[in-house]
Amino acid sequence: MKSPVTIVGAGLGGLTLARVLHVHGIAAIVYEAEASAEARTQGGMLDIHEHNGQRALKAAGLFEEFRELIHPGGQETRALDTQGNVLLHHPDDGTGGRPEVPRGELRRILLNSLPEGTVHWGSKVTAATPLGGGRHLLSFADGTTVTTELLVGADGAWSRVRSLLSANKPTYVGTSFIETYLFDADVRHRASAEAVGGGAMFALAPGKGIAAHREPNGVLHTYVALTKPEEWFANLDFSNPASALARVAEEFDGWARALTALITDGETAPVLRLIHALPVAHQWDHVPGVTLLGDAAHLMVPSGEGANLAMYDGAELGAAIAANPGDVEAALAAYEKDLFPRSASEAADAEELLELCYGANAPQSLIDFFGSHLPAENRSE
Repeated sequence: MKSPVTIVGAGLGGLTLARVLHVHGIAAIVYEAEASAEARTQGGMLDIHEHNGQRALKAAGLFEEFRELIHPGGQETRALDTQGNVLLHHPDDGTGGRPEVPRGELRRILLNSLPEGTVHWGSKVTAATPLGGGRHLLSFADGTTVTTELLVGADGAWSRVRSLLSANKPTYVGTSFIETYLFDADVRHRASAEAVGGGAMFALAPGKGIAAHREPNGVLHTYVALTKPEEWFANLDFSNPASALARVAEEFDGWARALTALITDGETAPVLRLIHALPVAHQWDHVPGVTLLGDAAHLMVPSGEGANLAMYDGAELGAAIAANPGDVEAALAAYEKDLFPRSASEAADAEELLELCYGANAPQSLIDFFGSHLPAENRSE
């Protein structure tokens, strides 16, 4: 290629693409709206799967660095009823294929693997305009512009690049998450820490749930799920965190104190995440010189696959570009041919999992799912 591959978005998918291209001796520039790598926290724990996320890290030459990040015990899974009774317990014996790592640390090793100056921070794309012949013009908030020969939108749910390929926009799925944190939990929040256990905990009912994840250093990261219209959440006053969390906790009246304390005792400002998704089979007709990866391509409801898919997309696109030197369109065609069925299948599975978690048969539906997917010898009930 005459110029570097242009990537919009320095999330895990965009960085994996940049790294795989670098491994193959192909230059890339990543434009990121955030001011720096430390501009915001990078979320909680990620389970990195053997069949996609780990394969991407191997393609990036970062698998051993990834292994050093693994949180021991993080694959433990517990399902509780509303009174805190254990319905299912899957210990982490170290043999599972989905080890847990902190998202921020995973992003760090990807950033550190790139040549200095690869990521251009504080570069917020405001528009992407076709110029013909596979070239595109990117306009930035500071008034500058760049021209690309190969543009990759790795810019997430509300991608600016997506409009070059698709008129689809994410729509609200009817369920939202509210995130809270407890710190030094084994000392200061012992009952909640015991309920969560060493990894992931799910306490579910139709239309609602409290899920939590143990992170390093005694941190409990909670995701409170409620199936409510957007207007319901708009009426919560998040400028008064205690009041907002108290209102959320009312939806779990009668549940065990160890569970509701994950909400009411939250030690940071609660974060509301309205869950949106693209159509399950989202795809587009090929457009020369541009493609998408990760949430920009296939935003779906949370299922544990989003980050894995983004990294895998990045690795696969990087490999396709390297395998088709001098023929960008052949690379994009090969990548998109596999991308569309892969992401559609995962999106369908994600919607099914959301129903298992919060549908009419919860929590038994999730217990049955775990029962059919967890090794029997490692499962206690």
